[in-house]
Amino acid sequence: MVTAKEPAVYLFLGQDSLSKEVKLKKLRQEYLNPAVEHFNLDILYAKELDLHKIQERFLALPVGAKKRLIVIKDAQHLKEEAKDFILAFAKKPSAPVVLFLDFYRHDLKDLFLNSLKRYSVVFYFKEEIKATSFTLSRSINMKKGASALRLLNRLLSDGEEPTMILGGLRYGVEKDALRPQEKRKRLRLLLDCDREIKTGKLKAPFALEKLVVSLCRV
Repeated sequence: MVTAKEPAVYLFLGQDSLSKEVKLKKLRQEYLNPAVEHFNLDILYAKELDLHKIQERFLALPVGAKKRLIVIKDAQHLKEEAKDFILAFAKKPSAPVVLFLDFYRHDLKDLFLNSLKRYSVVFYFKEEIKATSFTLSRSINMKKGASALRLLNRLLSDGEEPTMILGGLRYGVEKDALRPQEKRKRLRLLLDCDREIKTGKLKAPFALEKLVVSLCRV
C-alpha cells in the first residue's frame, strides 16, 4: 500500500501509452476507492493549462478519501509559471494531492525535469524512434503507412511546421534513388498537397495525412 512517506509526485517518462495506462490504473486503485474516484481524479492536458487552472484543482478537497489525484498529460508542454508551482509543491507538498506528470517527450538536460526527479517517483517507459522528416520519409519508402502516419502526428504534435515537413519530404524524394516515373508522381503529390494547404482547400494536418497515405501507395 502507498504510505504518507512516499513522494507526492510521480513522473511517467516515455511513449508507451498502453503501459502507462496500466501503471496509472494500478496506482489509482491503491489511492482511491472506486465508489468516489470520479470526485477525486482530474485528468488534465498541459497545453490547455495555465497557473490559475492548476492552482484551482490543487485547492479542491478530496471526497471520502485522504488524497486527490491529478494527472497532467503531455507535461513537456507545461508553461514556466506552472513548472515553478509544481516544483515548489514537489519539494514541500502542501495539499492533499498526488500529482502524476506524463511526459511523452523529455530532454535529459531539462533543468525542471532533473530538479523534479529528486522529489518524485520516476517510471521509465519505452521510447519510440525519434520523429523527423528523415524517419517519416524512410517509413514511406518502406510502405509502412500506419507507422508513417504515427510519425507525422508526432511531428505535428511537437510543433513542427507543415511547410518544414513538406520541405523534408521533398528533399527526401529528390535525394532518393527512385525510378524517374515514381519520382515524378511523388513530386506531383507533394505539389498538390502544398497547393491544398495554401489555398485552404484542406487543413494542413488532413492534407499531410492524405499525402502520406498517397506516397505510401506509389
